[in-house]
Amino acid sequence: MVCILILTIVRKSMSTRNFSNRGFKTRASGRPAFKRGGNSSRFGGRSRNQGEYIDPARFINKAVITEEVEHFVPEHNFQDFNVDQTIKRAIASKGYITPTPIQDRVIAHILNGSDVVGIANTGTGKTAAFLIPLINKVILNRKEMVLVVVPTRELALQIESELQGFTRGMRIFSVCCVGGASMGRQISQLRNQYNFIIGTPGRLKDHIEHGFIRLAEFKTIVLDEADRMLDMGFINDMRFVMAGMPKERQTLFFSATLSRDIDNLIYEFLSQPVKISVKTRDTAKNVEQDVVRMDGKDKLEVLHDLLVKKSEFCKVLIFGRTKHGVERLSRNLAQRGFKSESIHGNKTQSQRQKALNLFKNSYVQILVATDVAARGLDIADVSHVINYDLPATYDDYVHRIGRTGRADKRGKALTFLE
Repeated sequence: MVCILILTIVRKSMSTRNFSNRGFKTRASGRPAFKRGGNSSRFGGRSRNQGEYIDPARFINKAVITEEVEHFVPEHNFQDFNVDQTIKRAIASKGYITPTPIQDRVIAHILNGSDVVGIANTGTGKTAAFLIPLINKVILNRKEMVLVVVPTRELALQIESELQGFTRGMRIFSVCCVGGASMGRQISQLRNQYNFIIGTPGRLKDHIEHGFIRLAEFKTIVLDEADRMLDMGFINDMRFVMAGMPKERQTLFFSATLSRDIDNLIYEFLSQPVKISVKTRDTAKNVEQDVVRMDGKDKLEVLHDLLVKKSEFCKVLIFGRTKHGVERLSRNLAQRGFKSESIHGNKTQSQRQKALNLFKNSYVQILVATDVAARGLDIADVSHVINYDLPATYDDYVHRIGRTGRADKRGKALTFLE
């Protein structure tokens, strides 16, 4: 997929608080992504918690396979970046040679100490884009402290795992501070040596208020998936954390979407940021999208028939709207002989991690999840995403189907319409 790269440096003197006239739009067309509707429609609305109307046509995108393949040509190889040799060896051991577009454009600016705004679709390598230069920063100064703030527990654990993969043998340590896990264990870890804290806003605030995290010691902060943190109501917790940070700091801000609220946060939190966008469309071209119309049929029976009759449904992520609905659907599928697990907010962190690992390692065929639980998950080789319940917003839809078709592989997304 060809990525259009937009690189601008925001001038210090600004006449307005938002960047809406600086070349960024919420959609490629500049038009709103969906209509706001008070009443649910037959296909686009929701019967409960009235969501935003989404035109069903936006759930359809037939993948077209052509002989001509377009390639993004990076300016760098990983070995070109001015980072320590131990990092280069770690990168090579992972088999990384050519950076993704966001890595190609972002790493050098982070190494230079700039504040950065990165706008990129999910699954584009954002985590490595900020971890590689920040690990280098720690190697150059072993007293350097980095705070990474993310919306969900799963994403925090995923980033910590990637960090550990890069820093094996370097004596660089991290603490993961997330809700649903033992507070006492986290406090114990916070008393030991570390350079990175990765956590969710609520739990980080708890540790800060109790004095276990001293924000004055941190000169670098990453706000990853900032748009989702805003959607989930973490804005006050984000402001609480940012208010405690030193004024002289490096702030890295990553988001899949832009809005007026996001623009305002960028202005509020960052200083003269370099803004980089590698986002050209809402959904990847290699994800084939279609709808399944119920026409009065039972949804569970339709799902059952799909899973039984179609052999290509080998690793399926199914999204439901509510925690209870997700748990019920997973049980129903298990009773019908499918290997199924679920992740949602009513499960403990250990239960969620166990279910996730079983799915990642293909011990189960199906993972049923709520939007919040599955936010930011990076799972290899998901063949299908099924929207069993409609997403609340089009942005939620984009994030859901971004779980398949990753790393240039093809995937399919189906949305059930009643």
